[in-house]
Amino acid sequence: MKDIKEILKERILILDGAMGTMLQRYKFTEEDFRGERFKDWEHPLQGNNDLLSLTQPEAIEEIHRKYFAAGADIVETNTFSGTTIAMADYYMEDLVYELNYESARIAKKVADEFTKKEPNKPRFVAGSIGPTNKTASMSPDVNDPGYRAVSFDELRIAYKQQVEALLDGGSDLLLVETIFDTLNAKAALFAIEEVKEERNIDVPIMVSGTITDASGRTLSGQTAEAFLISISHIPILSVGFNCALGASQLVPHLEVLSTKSEHAVSAHPNAGLPNAFGEYDETPEQMAEQIKEYAEKGLVNIVGGCCGTTPEHITAIAKIVENFAPRQF
Repeated sequence: MKDIKEILKERILILDGAMGTMLQRYKFTEEDFRGERFKDWEHPLQGNNDLLSLTQPEAIEEIHRKYFAAGADIVETNTFSGTTIAMADYYMEDLVYELNYESARIAKKVADEFTKKEPNKPRFVAGSIGPTNKTASMSPDVNDPGYRAVSFDELRIAYKQQVEALLDGGSDLLLVETIFDTLNAKAALFAIEEVKEERNIDVPIMVSGTITDASGRTLSGQTAEAFLISISHIPILSVGFNCALGASQLVPHLEVLSTKSEHAVSAHPNAGLPNAFGEYDETPEQMAEQIKEYAEKGLVNIVGGCCGTTPEHITAIAKIVENFAPRQF
């Protein structure tokens, strides 16, 4: 199979769209989240999307299949909250290894099916590593600016466990994404380097930050360039942005990355900004038209979608960028 680095030089690769948006379509109830295995769990489980890899694996498989059929080259595992830190909300810290392993295994099974059907278009699985619900460089307490809810070491240990399970389950890449606090990301990247060293392996790493406001900074206060510099000491495959803003608002920040980075550049924005009901209104055509600008300007190597995007969005994006050359790096 061709190395992903080679493919990135030949064409723009397509990442999948939102897992959560697709899961909402199933309208799963508390009982569905629990399944048979967790029917007597003492705490509410609705909303724990990662758990669905164990209780509703057919749905997860079906979503991956839809994204690959829509044109995705890479799908993300259903593990955005797959650390002990995030799973503590559901008292499910002990399930972290299994959740990540099973999520990666399901995605890999579907990827292999598609690769077998189309050997000239190999499909990849990116182990999704989310930011956790705690921040290492800022205080959650306005009255105590020095307080930290989590330490670098706690994050490193949690991420290491997640990384090991994602790799054991068959992930081809690791995607540290939706980074709002660069210190959290550095803990994840440190953990990945530890695992690579211990196992004597090399695994491609995608890093994707999130710009949280119109000033063009991450939540921990960094500009696109500062964010890039902060992670540049780690050997990575790609750097980019996802989530927060709509596709067109990301252009200036992608221009910075494209100019300053020697890595591939990725972008998977939301389908616009949420409306009053928390829903995303941007149609596949509207979103694809904005992403076309990335391709026309030669800014990207990987594009996909975040919140509010569906297989329909991915199909439209794939169609619009297929005639453009990828950014040279």
